[in-house]
Amino acid sequence: MPILPVKIAIAYDFDGTLAPGNMQEHTFLPSLKIPAAEFWAHANQIAKENDMDEILAYMQLSLDEARRRDLPIRRSDFEQYGSGITFFKGVESWFDRINAFARERGIELEHHIISSGLREFISGTPIARHFTNIYASGYRYDANGVAVWPALAINYTNKTQYLFRINKGINNSYDNTLINKYLPEEERTIPFKQMIYIGDGETDVPAMKMIKYQGGTAIAVYNPEIKSARDKPSPRQNCENLIRQNRAGYIAPADYTEGSPLDSLIRLVIEKIKAEVELKSFTL
Repeated sequence: MPILPVKIAIAYDFDGTLAPGNMQEHTFLPSLKIPAAEFWAHANQIAKENDMDEILAYMQLSLDEARRRDLPIRRSDFEQYGSGITFFKGVESWFDRINAFARERGIELEHHIISSGLREFISGTPIARHFTNIYASGYRYDANGVAVWPALAINYTNKTQYLFRINKGINNSYDNTLINKYLPEEERTIPFKQMIYIGDGETDVPAMKMIKYQGGTAIAVYNPEIKSARDKPSPRQNCENLIRQNRAGYIAPADYTEGSPLDSLIRLVIEKIKAEVELKSFTL
């Protein structure tokens, strides 16, 4: 039998997965008095005009617009914006509940964020303490704690490298020596087969596809309150397409309350992973 506890990691996208919409739209953009659609259109235009990564474009625009309005842009200010983020139902009690469920079954459960949003915002939320790592875009700060330059930009394609960091137990974003070093599967901290990725849409496709290819579990979640429009599919329809395209294994509404379909699904997946690890001990 395997040496307990069995280690399992859940990696979460943030925007649209744990909280509705984009995190900047909860408190930051309202403080700037900029409509969300206008801000994102401007950021995308900057990216297009400069052949620029869209994440870097929105990060620069955030600083520029805040400076124009004489709003402070210290790390503590961004964390304060994060404290005002609201979550999908059940999120704030989810981690203690699912951790207790795992412990009762001899499982050591880790939680990680992999997000294109801002790590400073996430660090200011009441759920930040539950994450082993918050892999998210972030700024470099001067001696006074004022944001001066993007330090890290995580886009939809480079999200995959952070799954490898979890896999190899690399708890930072800067060390590229360890991540590229060959490590036999049996020496890796958490095998991909013992990883769950939860995301909400197309920006999660590379991560979902990779985790499925490696034998892990990809779950697509959606906001059930948003319906389809004339020229735009609903979040549920987007998730159903991810299933059809073999990019996700399961879908569920983004409702983390006890007994919800998502809660039941993740519990089943955790038990399935544990059973597979234990069954492996009976093979050569």
